[in-house]
Amino acid sequence: MLAPGSALPPLEELRQGAAPQLLAGIDSQSEAATTPMEVVGPAASYGVKTTTPAVIASERAGQSQGHAASFLAPAAVSYPEPARAVTLDECKRNLAGASQVYIKSRFAVCTGLKVSTIWEKQSGAVGTSSYTVYVRGTVPKEADRTIYFDYDVTDFTAVGSTGVSGLKIGLKGDVAQDWPAAATPVVGKTLPVTRTWLEMQSNPHYSHSVRYAPGQGTGAGAADLIAAVYQPSVTSTLPAGWVGESPKTGKPFMFAPRWDAASYLRNSTGAGNPANKGGAAFSMIATLEYSSQPGAPEKAVADHIKQAFSNPTATKPLNALKNVPGDTVQEPLHRLFLDTKRHERNRAVAVRECKRYWGANYTDGGKECDEFPFASTYQGSAVEEYDPHVEKNNFSAMPVPKTENGAAGTLLRGFYNNNRIIDGLEDGFIVKIS
Repeated sequence: MLAPGSALPPLEELRQGAAPQLLAGIDSQSEAATTPMEVVGPAASYGVKTTTPAVIASERAGQSQGHAASFLAPAAVSYPEPARAVTLDECKRNLAGASQVYIKSRFAVCTGLKVSTIWEKQSGAVGTSSYTVYVRGTVPKEADRTIYFDYDVTDFTAVGSTGVSGLKIGLKGDVAQDWPAAATPVVGKTLPVTRTWLEMQSNPHYSHSVRYAPGQGTGAGAADLIAAVYQPSVTSTLPAGWVGESPKTGKPFMFAPRWDAASYLRNSTGAGNPANKGGAAFSMIATLEYSSQPGAPEKAVADHIKQAFSNPTATKPLNALKNVPGDTVQEPLHRLFLDTKRHERNRAVAVRECKRYWGANYTDGGKECDEFPFASTYQGSAVEEYDPHVEKNNFSAMPVPKTENGAAGTLLRGFYNNNRIIDGLEDGFIVKIS
């Protein structure tokens, strides 16, 4: 079982007896990791995290320079709606390298597994074959709690003497774990399925669904949060007369679906249908994208954040050990929504520093005090007052034009809502400056 972009050793090398050990080594590495490094929340503790980052799409890549420059007032600024579909071709293209996970958005992700077989008789290897299974997880509708997993069996190849006509391929998708454990999913009946190689070639696509009804979750502020691990698996069974381990099961990287009905997020009432309130997403660390390009409405804030990441000790307040979080999945930011007093305290501390370094008239010329990490995060300016273990003054504050600060704030609120970012440490996001 290999990563989708892996190459199978040539048959001649296999016949010489040198390559099976290499293939086995790659195989064991691919099965060691089960969990993408970007997973956040309860599912992050499941299995073994990979050290290879996922391929992540840009949500704002489609916004041209001209489009960005047309945003002259904060009211006109809007964060783009995340993708809710990913095609098989997109999945293939983005998994052509070393990565085994592609994150198009928190509502459209995919993984894959290349299943390779060395066909052996007692005399040794006589042939090879492979096929690849891609699994795409999507939440097609914002106001629907159903998550779909589309399985595609593709890229069938056979070299030399093989028994592929009798090879059986099994597909299965399980909810391996959920939080809380008492929550009960409604799972589609299309899987498991087992077909021969030839049958899979004729009928290569299968769709599987998972849904949790609201009212089964936990979380502060009536978040009604349910987290789960959805684990696809692929089993190959050799026909009689062939040498080798059989059946053999491989597991593509798992998915970390999540359901909520938070009152501060979209569809909190179900539009008159309480059985469908809330929504679903994948518990992957999201990426907020700000632009520092000329004409970008949030440019001053983006420049500020870029400096906080690249040269933190030059920012205010002064701190020779400053290491501002929010730019890596190892140190994400966490949304602060429910504790309004802490949010206000974050703002007050930032404003205090702007006055300290730029004077009481720092607002002259239409400026506001901008802080990073954002006041709407647990890592905001007052974090040291709530967590004695964090570095003091590990934030940056500076005056920026009010219009650009307002545009950045509008984009941030849209990002939170569009991506169903939950209050607390069970969710997370990072910031990318382009």
